[in-house]
Amino acid sequence: MIILVTGAGGPAGRAVVRRFTGEGHTVIGVDRSGAEGCLPVDLLDADAVARLAADVRAEYGRVDGIVHLVGGWRGSKTFAETSLDDWALLHDLLIRTLQHVTLAFEPLLKASERGRFAIVSAKAAERPTQGNAAYGTAKAASEAWTLAFADALVGTASTANILVVKALVHEDMRAASPGRTFPGFTDVDDLAEAIDGLWRTEANGTRIDLTADAPGTKAEGKTA
Repeated sequence: MIILVTGAGGPAGRAVVRRFTGEGHTVIGVDRSGAEGCLPVDLLDADAVARLAADVRAEYGRVDGIVHLVGGWRGSKTFAETSLDDWALLHDLLIRTLQHVTLAFEPLLKASERGRFAIVSAKAAERPTQGNAAYGTAKAASEAWTLAFADALVGTASTANILVVKALVHEDMRAASPGRTFPGFTDVDDLAEAIDGLWRTEANGTRIDLTADAPGTKAEGKTA
């Protein structure tokens, strides 16, 4: 398969890249930082994303998977302390990059015989706390956009779904805090496994709960 991973330079992105390259698929990693093995594309630049899509179309004619992992977090102690500068940042990271990628790559995903699109959202979108006002709102908006994208894929062989976590954890975090248990967190390798599992389900427009306390922790498990 031809898999596009945005935000490929982060811990979750690296885990997803490992998963799919390990299975022999062609993975196109994109990260603004220019991390090793990634194309240094600024996803806030709509023209740059359009050029990327044109390049992928010219070389492969399709994409079979898009895993959008561009993210970030900003928050405050109280609602009154919320900074709208944080909102502006999160809007760009969580919403605008998603819009650019889905609008540019929709035809290529529809050209796949079994395409899959996924974002990672957070429980904060369901029940935002006062200090997570900007973050929870941005996550909720990204979910709404993804559900609209899923509707656009109805009648095709492709789907779009949302993987929900409390937070993600990786080995560097464990090494930095050896006494911490990270309750409810989802390991990035488990996330990658769940994303891989999307090709084993026809679900479209669902919220798949990967939190440790959910009854199912794979893509074929609980939908919220």
